[in-house]
Amino acid sequence: MVKRVSLGAVECPVARALDVIGDWWSLLIIRDAFDGISRFSRFQKNLGIAKGMLTARLQELVRRGVLEVRPASDGSAYQEYALTPKGRDLFKVLVALRQWGEDHLYAPGEPHSTLVETTTGEPVSRLELRSRNGVDLAWSETAVRKHHGSNAGRGGSTGKRHNDTRSP
Repeated sequence: MVKRVSLGAVECPVARALDVIGDWWSLLIIRDAFDGISRFSRFQKNLGIAKGMLTARLQELVRRGVLEVRPASDGSAYQEYALTPKGRDLFKVLVALRQWGEDHLYAPGEPHSTLVETTTGEPVSRLELRSRNGVDLAWSETAVRKHHGSNAGRGGSTGKRHNDTRSP
């Protein structure tokens, strides 16, 4: 079996995030936690994941501060998993994945679940990327600015266009 390489120390924030939540089981566990699932048995049943794999993923998400373990809310001897503030900050990431999936992975008219507002039952709006002035931005209107050492945040950086084909 190939040993997984950690991306936790690389410069790229996307790579570091993927080091924590980058496998599909972790993202599906987080999705289910947002849907109110909190017990091991319910995660296992809903996902159809092997118990050993689920145990490893839950332990890693707890270790990384995405989930926390707490006593069962019903007072039983069981424990529950709950999203931490760090875990709840992943909500927009899951919404973005959901919207991408809706746009690209379903045939026209093919049924799928819809994310709705709880108070109105209406579908939520599309996620948008906006400038500080409120203007919609396309990917081609953004660039990654790398900050190096003590010049970070003071113009001592290099910008890279997203359509630049050179390697990072």
